[in-house]
Amino acid sequence: MAPPLQTRIDTHRFDGVSYSIRSLADRNQFHDPDGITEALGISSAGWPLFGMTWPAGLLLAELISHEPLGAGRILELGCGLGIASLVANLCGADILATDQHPMAGEFLDNNSERNGLSITPFRCLDWRAIDPALGSFDMIIGSDLLYEPNHPELLCGFLSRHSHATTRILIVDPKRHLHVQFRKRMEQAGFRSHSESASLAHWVAFGFKGVIQRFDGFRPLDAQ
Repeated sequence: MAPPLQTRIDTHRFDGVSYSIRSLADRNQFHDPDGITEALGISSAGWPLFGMTWPAGLLLAELISHEPLGAGRILELGCGLGIASLVANLCGADILATDQHPMAGEFLDNNSERNGLSITPFRCLDWRAIDPALGSFDMIIGSDLLYEPNHPELLCGFLSRHSHATTRILIVDPKRHLHVQFRKRMEQAGFRSHSESASLAHWVAFGFKGVIQRFDGFRPLDAQ
């Protein structure tokens, strides 16, 4: 029998509110007795990444705590621990957190309860899947999503399928060398783009050096 996962509890503050977050203790954790994540293409080395706290995810949560969320549908992609989704949940937003890793949902449930929130909706999601029933969203967010060569193409295609003319997209990227390719693909697909470098305050608060990318004004190529 595999040993239980080792976890840790940390406190993070966004817009003056403290959140208690349970995460994996380190990157040596692994538990896939039935080969479920292996079948999804998640390697043993990549298995624990969903359960770690990343600077990009912390900055995204901070940005969401100040973002006008409105009453529309919001989607978080590659949520991992889903800290930004927890912040959106506390704000009363209609949020759906998604990740390819099925255990992300278990940690999100636990962290929702830990912080006195209603269960944050979660769904396992593969960007390659064509699912018209998922519909479009008024805001789509994500952090540190571009780490494989095919990710700019896959992510752009997914965003194009689930956006409308007024969808706002917010992606926090630590500059893993694919953010420029991703921005160009998004512009070619019909999105307006705006990028800004992280500030010194972002480095001091979250240890984040990277870029904040925003997209809107989606006009499909066949509509131009």
